[in-house]
Amino acid sequence: MTGHRPLGVVIATRDRRDRLAGTLRRLLELPERPEILVADNASTDGTREMVARDFPEVRLLALPVNHGALARNHGARALTTPYVAFSDDDSWWAPGSLGRAAELFDAHPRLGLIAARTLVGPAETPDPLNDVLAGSPLGPATDLPGTQVLGFLACGAVVRRDAYLDAGGFHRLLFFAGEETLLAYDLAARGWGVTHCPEVVAHHHPSPAPREGRPVLQLRNATLTAWLRRPVPYALARTGALAADARGDRHARRALREVLVRLPAALRERRPLPPQVERAARLLEGTTA
Repeated sequence: MTGHRPLGVVIATRDRRDRLAGTLRRLLELPERPEILVADNASTDGTREMVARDFPEVRLLALPVNHGALARNHGARALTTPYVAFSDDDSWWAPGSLGRAAELFDAHPRLGLIAARTLVGPAETPDPLNDVLAGSPLGPATDLPGTQVLGFLACGAVVRRDAYLDAGGFHRLLFFAGEETLLAYDLAARGWGVTHCPEVVAHHHPSPAPREGRPVLQLRNATLTAWLRRPVPYALARTGALAADARGDRHARRALREVLVRLPAALRERRPLPPQVERAARLLEGTTA
């Protein structure tokens, strides 16, 4: 690809100044020269000062409080590029991949989100999710590239900005961790294609130490997603399974408590999936009932 493409990158970050600096250096070296915006979730470690001092060509969106994954929503609204790629402060894009993503969006008007192939760490080990996405039983569509999916890694996703905002972006009730499935549901429910295109490649160098509390958030958010979009019997079954696990697992106990606190809001915002998207979700889970 030659020349400038209408694509921006949004990085949501909080208190990871040094990792962010490394990511920005790599993104600024990309041949596509995307517009880069850092959506800072009220960092207190000098992140904002570092970006302003060392990366004056990068836009900084200084959020007054920690918005979690919703920082990406604020970043996407602040940009005006037709396509937006997401990076975390420990992930970036392979040279040429954003250009290829823009070409795919240009050629396929219904395409709403591209789930990239993700390579992990210095050894560039394929993320296990790559094979899951590539083997999706949803298969191809005649008007979309790649393989249809209903999941992705946020740090390896490129979206059509209009589609992303049309679907509402990441949901405020989930905040962080496992927030991707709900967005994939909402895009598909509004008719947008969500596909895995392995020629689009993201690099992810996560910290060896997992973020504290993440297992709880993932359990909580999977159950809340069920209440927000899936049939009531399905949501009840997910909640019952979490309650059973809570008898012997502290993470499940805390997740269950947090689900119950948020359940009234989830019920108020409940919007069941259209039948065709529910069928696709069940096909991916290997169930038909």
